[in-house]
Amino acid sequence: MTLQHVDILFKLIVFLFAISFHESAHAWMANRCGDPTARMLGRISLNPIKHIDPLGTILLPLVAMFTHIPVLGWAKPTPVDPRNFRRPVLDDILTSVVGPISNFIVASGAVLILAAISFTSQIGHGIVQNMPWAYLTNNLDVLAAQTNSVLMPISLLAYELMVINIVLGVFNLIPVPPLDGSHVLRHLLPEPIRRVYDTMGWFALLALVYFGGNFLGRLIFPVLGLFNSLLMRM
Repeated sequence: MTLQHVDILFKLIVFLFAISFHESAHAWMANRCGDPTARMLGRISLNPIKHIDPLGTILLPLVAMFTHIPVLGWAKPTPVDPRNFRRPVLDDILTSVVGPISNFIVASGAVLILAAISFTSQIGHGIVQNMPWAYLTNNLDVLAAQTNSVLMPISLLAYELMVINIVLGVFNLIPVPPLDGSHVLRHLLPEPIRRVYDTMGWFALLALVYFGGNFLGRLIFPVLGLFNSLLMRM
């Protein structure tokens, strides 16, 4: 088994953790804002079974993993009843944006793990410095051939934790219903336009996923590049 095959398993593990953390953050914030619906349904949980959506959590990520494109997807939407919010507009926005924020927090934590690995030894430093190049050029096995250190798979797992959380964080901020970013934009729209916006959201989302590769790349890669630049300075 090569490191490329191990990486597929790492992607699956990290993706399930990332969406579980993301949806738990939504449920936690909704509960803090006065709506206990998601909490009562057990959605404040890192158990991925609580959050699985057949299309967004299983099919789409598997296609992405085996075609070597960024892992995109979504979980089962966290149930929220805005009527329970104390400040309906502000609390809806807070409940929505906390999901992507949680992904960026996890990505930042992964950077700290990689920084610790980089400072452990010269081998660890070399692995972390070369990981962005090996990952983006699909040369993980070339990098792995240079060392049999246990730091290699640990670094790859941490790097996947960073990358996938960045991808999910940026993707969910796009203002296309039902993505989280739409909960900010929709409150700025007149009611007739808002109804059309909400209704057409799923069609726009599917079009974005299947035909918006270049557009998504322009959004995701600058943020990934920023995190990679932090690693390269270690």
